[in-house]
Amino acid sequence: MRDTVEAVALFLGFGSWILIFVSLEDHYWRESTQDGSVILTSTVYENLWMSCASDSTGLYNCRDFPSLLALPGYIQASRALMIASIVFGTFGLVATLAGMQCSKIGGENYVLKGRIAAIGGVFFLLQGICTLIAVSWYAANITRQFFDEFFSGTKYEIGEGLYIGWASATLAICGGSCLLFACGGKTSDGKVQYPYQPASRSHVFSVMAPSQSVPSNYGRNAYV
Repeated sequence: MRDTVEAVALFLGFGSWILIFVSLEDHYWRESTQDGSVILTSTVYENLWMSCASDSTGLYNCRDFPSLLALPGYIQASRALMIASIVFGTFGLVATLAGMQCSKIGGENYVLKGRIAAIGGVFFLLQGICTLIAVSWYAANITRQFFDEFFSGTKYEIGEGLYIGWASATLAICGGSCLLFACGGKTSDGKVQYPYQPASRSHVFSVMAPSQSVPSNYGRNAYV
């Protein structure tokens, strides 16, 4: 049962790690809204790295953001959090592979392997938290500007890249929780590392020897 839980946790963690890259490569983190537009000639969509525009004919053009320091603070923070989530996910995968009970890494010291797997679960939780904060912070700024009646700039809607990020965070948190659950249940069994070894025959004889009666050639009256 624990092997199954650990395998499911590894699958969820790996899937969430892949979805981070998919989310970062997706151009549609936010897309210009069509609400209130009678004639739509172009659509603007952005992610953390670039801004793109497409017209009604299907042609599009993308450009990278010219300056990092000129970007709003929430975009810079989202970049840092997404990069941190990639690092945490990498450490989580390595620790989980090393700490799984069915793996040969680390020998048969299941207590140590359980602790390593638990560390992998913590890394997965950190990955999910970082991803969740990044995409939620980005989405909060989109909704704030959308419902602000005094905002004069281009209003955007939530794009598919954010939904992929939320899916990645959910999988990472579920995978980390499964690992911690599996390792928490393993601590009671891991206390006994070696099977019971019966005492050797020589040891039994040495213990039992003093209690045995020593034969004597003298009669009972010899001790009186």
